[in-house]
Amino acid sequence: MVAYASVAEVEARMTRNMTTAERKLAAAMLQDAAVIIDTYNAAAAADAKKVVSCRIVIRALGDGESTGVPMGATQGSMSGLGYSQSWTIGSGGGAGEMYLGKLEKKLLGCGDAIGSYSPTQELVPEVLT
Repeated sequence: MVAYASVAEVEARMTRNMTTAERKLAAAMLQDAAVIIDTYNAAAAADAKKVVSCRIVIRALGDGESTGVPMGATQGSMSGLGYSQSWTIGSGGGAGEMYLGKLEKKLLGCGDAIGSYSPTQELVPEVLT
């Protein structure tokens, strides 16, 4: 599988420098991103595939800051002496998963599709009115 972006292109779009381990991980993730992209629209423009690849990998890698808050947490609470923690991880891939957001789907030409499609539609001739 060929990746649609390079590790250098991902890093150029980040607000920080990647570690050596992150560069190695990003290379593998770029190949995974290509599979995800092709699943949605293999015929998408090359520029769109590059942008989407970079965005997917950057989101999955996170900002690299260890604040004690799990990546993707939407809510959290901490206590004191008795020590207690509680975190809520939002749905939709907030915990380092690779996924396409709404904008990425639009870039690939597959966003905002409303309705459904039946494979039997092609079997019924169109009726002209």
